Amino acid sequence: MVVFAGQGDARRSMALLWRTGESGEVRPGPKPGLSVDAIVDAAIAVADSEGMAALSMRRVGERLGRTGMALYTYVPSKGELVDLMYDRALAELPTGHDLSGGWRAAVTSWAEDVLAFYLRHPWVLQVSQARPVLGPNEFAMLDGLVRILRETGLRPHRMRGVVALLSDFVRGAARTVSESRQAPSATGVSDEEWWRARSSLLEEVAPGFAARFPMVTWVESEDDGPATDEPYLEHRVGETFAGGLAVLLDGIEVAVKSG
Repeated sequence: MVVFAGQGDARRSMALLWRTGESGEVRPGPKPGLSVDAIVDAAIAVADSEGMAALSMRRVGERLGRTGMALYTYVPSKGELVDLMYDRALAELPTGHDLSGGWRAAVTSWAEDVLAFYLRHPWVLQVSQARPVLGPNEFAMLDGLVRILRETGLRPHRMRGVVALLSDFVRGAARTVSESRQAPSATGVSDEEWWRARSSLLEEVAPGFAARFPMVTWVESEDDGPATDEPYLEHRVGETFAGGLAVLLDGIEVAVKSG
């Protein structure tokens, strides 16, 4: 399920994201029983516990003890709500990383923080990057990473590629872990059962596998699988994340040295 941001009214969405215009006006009369922030927090709680597919104005209203219609005074539609949820969730991420240990250590810390964030809020991974939300916390996340990487001395035109590479690497790792966690409940088959059934069949239907695919066999030759009950793909990502990130950082160093 892919969700595209920016499907609500552009002016109203941007005003809500940046808390300007009508969304920030103080109006006469009794203090309202709801607020944009309360609605967004409730929506995030729904998405965290039930997934993005369960998100609706009615479901958020139920969580707040209100009707779905009561929310429209504050948030015009689900389109604006998704934008607000995405940007508010990003506020959890630190915007400043310690640079005393150098940019490599700071980028590593940033990557670990972002990976953990995605796994706390897997629904965020369903919000497409094709159309950014353009909210303050989205820009703060980007600004924080560029602040770290500016220590490398790379020029902006090269920096943009590095930012995209690191962002896609972390997002891809998080997506694999997230989908691995969702698979057993979605399919009714555990990771162990799935791999056991198919690995035995692979030996049966492809008796010359090692000779036919020698490089695949070689690269998998030192993988003993998880020593615990950790799902296989989650174990694989955890095992390779640090190594893959180190290779990317090595490449950035080469780019820095090449000027």
